[in-house]
Amino acid sequence: MYSIAFDSDLIKGVELIDIDLLNPHEKIIERKKTSLAKFIKSYDSYYIISSIVCCHKSLLIVDGHHRYFALKELGFNKAPVTLIDYQSNSIRTGSTNPLDKKYIVDIGKSSDLLEPKSTEHAVYCNNSKSWEPIILLSSMFKINTKEIT
Repeated sequence: MYSIAFDSDLIKGVELIDIDLLNPHEKIIERKKTSLAKFIKSYDSYYIISSIVCCHKSLLIVDGHHRYFALKELGFNKAPVTLIDYQSNSIRTGSTNPLDKKYIVDIGKSSDLLEPKSTEHAVYCNNSKSWEPIILLSSMFKINTKEIT
């Protein structure tokens, strides 16, 4: 159950995906990633994590760059992902100076990442008639911390 109302065809799937197939488009704040990785590693057997939100076609990371880089650092081969229709008009890239989605996807396919927090992805809530943080489309996953080396 999600805490917002959105178009039902926005979510294309929820699954574990090979982490090396995902495409980040932003750099991260290193200390934030390091703190998250240490926090996850501190759990003895499992940790509950929000899935990474990705475009279902390009596997562009829309939300969850720090989670992605923390899981990679910890040696996870697969990442929990919520796949979305990124081209939907119900997804925006920013409130004041939104970037073009095609441009963001192209950045994700390159090695030239944008600065941290360059985009402010949001999803339109049909009930409140307002834009909400896109992480609300995430699903919760249980990851096995015993696999961390």
